[in-house]
Amino acid sequence: MSDQNPTAPRPASSSSTVAGEGVIPEFAPAPEGQHRRYAVAGTGHRAGMYVDAILGEHADVATLVALLDTNPGRMAHYEAVASEALGHAADLPQYAPDGLEKMIAEQSVDVVVVTAPDHAHAELVARVLAAGADVVVEKPLTIDRPGCRRITGAVAETGRDVVMTFNYRYAPRNSSLRQVIASGEIGQVTSVHFEWVLDTVHGADYFRRWHRDKKNSGGLLVHKSSHHFDLVNWWLGDVPSRVYARGGLKFYGDRNAADRGLGARPARGTGVVGDPFTLDLTNDPRLKSLYLDAEEHDGYLRDQDVFGPGITIEDNLSLLVDYRRGATLTYSLNAHSPWEGYRVSVNGTAGRAELEVVERGAIALDDEGNALLDPSATPTSLGDALRPEGERLLVQKHWERAAEYPIPDGIGGHGGGDAILLKDVFRRHLRVSEDALGRPAGYLDGLRAVSVGIAANQSLVTGLPVMIADLDLGASLEADL
Repeated sequence: MSDQNPTAPRPASSSSTVAGEGVIPEFAPAPEGQHRRYAVAGTGHRAGMYVDAILGEHADVATLVALLDTNPGRMAHYEAVASEALGHAADLPQYAPDGLEKMIAEQSVDVVVVTAPDHAHAELVARVLAAGADVVVEKPLTIDRPGCRRITGAVAETGRDVVMTFNYRYAPRNSSLRQVIASGEIGQVTSVHFEWVLDTVHGADYFRRWHRDKKNSGGLLVHKSSHHFDLVNWWLGDVPSRVYARGGLKFYGDRNAADRGLGARPARGTGVVGDPFTLDLTNDPRLKSLYLDAEEHDGYLRDQDVFGPGITIEDNLSLLVDYRRGATLTYSLNAHSPWEGYRVSVNGTAGRAELEVVERGAIALDDEGNALLDPSATPTSLGDALRPEGERLLVQKHWERAAEYPIPDGIGGHGGGDAILLKDVFRRHLRVSEDALGRPAGYLDGLRAVSVGIAANQSLVTGLPVMIADLDLGASLEADL
């Protein structure tokens, strides 16, 4: 199964193939011949996970019937992927965005998987719903207030289904923390501290591609942090009410490079040797096919210099978030750390829970000075002794010693959550029982997650706290709680 980001760490929790007891929901057998017809809108790297799932494990319940993108080169890539999987020419119909409604009608599409750039989500989701199909949408739901209102309006008008793909909910380490909190073992939650660090391979990647322009992605507070804000909302079973944010672009970008005297930089990474901040697209066959070979169609560069001009997103961010029932979240995100992972501390009236995850302990360099995306491929892995990759959840009640809470194995990427998420995406109608952890997410969950990022972006501009209710996002965040 394709990972959504080739620069992300590949820890052991993302490579396990046998899940722990109780991790995978129980599903009924698929009825013979009952397939939902899927189209994919946005055929960049993120689409790969869904295309592979439809053509592979979930081919008994799903059929890929069409592709939609602005770039015919990227659609040709997935035509080739589908043809190889099927053993014959797939001949998938291909459409440009202005043909979305035509695609849904002509191909009798039941569901459109939206994996387009974030700024396009609102329009695509609203149009799909109006055209009579359901939606599976990659996070984030959308990037701004108008996008939220457009989607909530379309859901209200059509009554159709929108599934959010919050795969981090399905990672057993995160669902284990939810179990601890929901059990009441640490009492009523009073505060959460959440620190996420992205390293100078994965974190840098957001500054190479379209995400670097805030009008496309909403910045990391929306694109990346919507994962994290959703986790906190889900862990607490609560909704955010007020946000105060500080941050800025302090490491990447041309101004910071000049201030640190980095000197002349290559405009792009392909062909560059000995620079750990560059990405050579020829080193990854999938990236080469999707982007380098497709440049002729739209001029999009996937490997721009992280210290180049035109970067408008932040790389250091700190938030204070108030929740409706009184808990407070302190959150920080750093996109230029030497290691990657996160720490979560949850304080309650009866004790404290602490989750620590190291996804990549250090970035190794090869003999030419290039960053190795997978340090396990080398004889030695930096940081193993003092910062070993792994995960640990500790629970300590008042007047007691700390105890380690067991974390079962997952399957697939994103901490063992991807493959389990995909089962829910494609087989939710076959579930034997409701998910006790409440992992499946809908558009309201997506709205709650982006509400924090949207409010934080406003706070960055004004320097003031922002009440989420004042954003008027088109629906009540408390609607289904």
